[in-house]
Amino acid sequence: MQRRLLTVAILCAIHQNALAQDEADSANLGSMVVTAPAMEEPLTVVTDPKAPRQPLPAHDGADYLKTIPGFSVIRKGGTDGDPVLRGMAASRISILQDGELILGGCGNRMDPPTAYIYPESFDKVTVIKGPQTVLYGPVGSAGTVLFDRDPIRFAEPGWNAYGSVLFGSFGRNDQVLGASGGSESFYVRGGATRSDMDDYQDGDGKDVHSKYTRWSNDLAVGWTPDANTTLELSTVRSDGEAAYADRTMDGVKFDRSNWGVKFERRNISDLVEKVEANAYYNYVDHVMDNYTLRTKTASMFMISNPDRETTGMRLAAVLRTSPDTRATVGIDQQRNIHTLRSASGMTVPDIESKPRVEDATFSNIGVFGEVEHLMGDYDRVIAGLRADSWTAEDKRGAVITKTGTGAYTVANPTSGESRDKVLTSGFMRHEHDFGETTTLYTGFGHSQRFPDYWELISASKESETTASAFNTKPENTTQLDVGVIRNAGPWHLSVAGFINRIDDFILVQNNVLKTGSLTGADPRTVSIVRNVDAETWGAEAGLGWKSGRWNLDGSIAYVKGDNTTDGAPLAQLPPLETRLGAEYATGVWSVGGLVRIVAKQDRVDIGSGNIVGQDIGETDGFTVFSINGSWKPKKGVVLAAGVDNLLDETYAEHISRSGSMIAGYEQTTRVNEPGRNYWVKASIKLD
Repeated sequence: MQRRLLTVAILCAIHQNALAQDEADSANLGSMVVTAPAMEEPLTVVTDPKAPRQPLPAHDGADYLKTIPGFSVIRKGGTDGDPVLRGMAASRISILQDGELILGGCGNRMDPPTAYIYPESFDKVTVIKGPQTVLYGPVGSAGTVLFDRDPIRFAEPGWNAYGSVLFGSFGRNDQVLGASGGSESFYVRGGATRSDMDDYQDGDGKDVHSKYTRWSNDLAVGWTPDANTTLELSTVRSDGEAAYADRTMDGVKFDRSNWGVKFERRNISDLVEKVEANAYYNYVDHVMDNYTLRTKTASMFMISNPDRETTGMRLAAVLRTSPDTRATVGIDQQRNIHTLRSASGMTVPDIESKPRVEDATFSNIGVFGEVEHLMGDYDRVIAGLRADSWTAEDKRGAVITKTGTGAYTVANPTSGESRDKVLTSGFMRHEHDFGETTTLYTGFGHSQRFPDYWELISASKESETTASAFNTKPENTTQLDVGVIRNAGPWHLSVAGFINRIDDFILVQNNVLKTGSLTGADPRTVSIVRNVDAETWGAEAGLGWKSGRWNLDGSIAYVKGDNTTDGAPLAQLPPLETRLGAEYATGVWSVGGLVRIVAKQDRVDIGSGNIVGQDIGETDGFTVFSINGSWKPKKGVVLAAGVDNLLDETYAEHISRSGSMIAGYEQTTRVNEPGRNYWVKASIKLD
């Protein structure tokens, strides 16, 4: 099956609808993207989140990233899934929004960082796969994702605006509006988004507890006294609510407040190309309960209100040390404080009257340097090194042990303890050009990852020996990346392969029978965090062909891994996935289709996984067909429509969470994906 899919992927394809009435129009709103943009640079994918796309345009960061080969998403409901890159989830992926770090508050990952990201409000999304950069905070061992807005400077007084509306099945409706205006000396930019959907139905017509509403507002004011200087003050506010099909509570508040300031000075001297600095404040206030968005069946009303305050800064300089050498050096820092309060009772609790209790603090200071050196006309070496000084403090006085019925509280054995650790990460990559059409690259990277809040503190996780996981070791990933990119005539080819070894991989295991010294409590079933050694390897490939009005494109992604300590498959790895299709575009209108083929996954380790989820069992493969069309009646205007899951297939992603027992809904093994889904979207850009 896998060999057959691999052959088909390399011979067939889908790519972008070419709504290229002219080159300027294409730059205005881009073309419809039905897989993902091609990898034009080694290990780097850059894409426009405003471009219309199929499947259904994304409403949060994870939903957007899953369209890029190598990414999957752990489904929990209609929104707020956790992205997975090359089988790695959570803090193994470094995610930044306009250069800022966002950390969610929920101890059970209701609100991963991507839950606070509204893709269409940004201008560019950059994915750097593998530990192949050190510039953006602690290195993501799986990769780094940057959601960015383009810098602004008006050569003369003017303005521009962007807007879109989307309507779809299951009550889906989105509105996006953004505008900016100014002169040579100043600018103002603002935007607003809203996305709403009712419960969706899977292919069997079963309702999935998945409704949500989310909104965001952003505003930035900038001063540009000359062409080389920018000073910007920005603020963001967002909130929402979301129903979850995988648990006993829903998210009824996702309140985020942000303030940021940025400074950039360019072309300072022959040596100093640029100096950039930014500082930010993020506050996330999250509430979950078991009664607002569902029929309460438990005997008691339950509510939990975690929050997290994150502050950070970054200072960097780009240096041109010689005509062939460019270096970036700098320092960054972040600190976050997490608190929690909860309540339960026979009547609706007054959570606002409860005091917040601080349970953990984390801080990090990092120094970094990255160099690109040209060696003649066809060779480049890019290398980087950073050191991170970490501090964490466990402020919990007590912990909850035992999962399910009979959970109870015991004294925290690591209460008041703190940890300090200096970790180093680095990489080196060689790129060689064969003429103007082909680039071959080889990269070697190493990252040391400090355990995150969810691995050390949250959700009643224990170690193998005590009721606290606070002393879990850092994770060490050493990875080799190789690949080739070729653009020749109508053809585009990209192949990226990797293999790594992960020492002290942080594994989360549920339903572990444990004995110890807790009076009257043993044996007990718990969730534990432990370090194991692991290996993963895999590849992503894309092949595209464009001739006249026809576009063909395809992509394939595969990852395989082993827990070498236990002699078991590494858990929570997605199966082989292929995307294929074809499209016909005239420049005014287009029509096309997408076929997504996912193989079965029989390499599982039931009960093991990561902080987001654990393996449930094997899964069968599935095939999903989708079609789309678009019309460009005039410059800057695009009308697009599509039908996702055309054949109404009933399926779930292998890595998705278990379905929970919820009153009024039929429980499923996993959280199933939406069935047949119609949508239409209108976009306009004004200059």
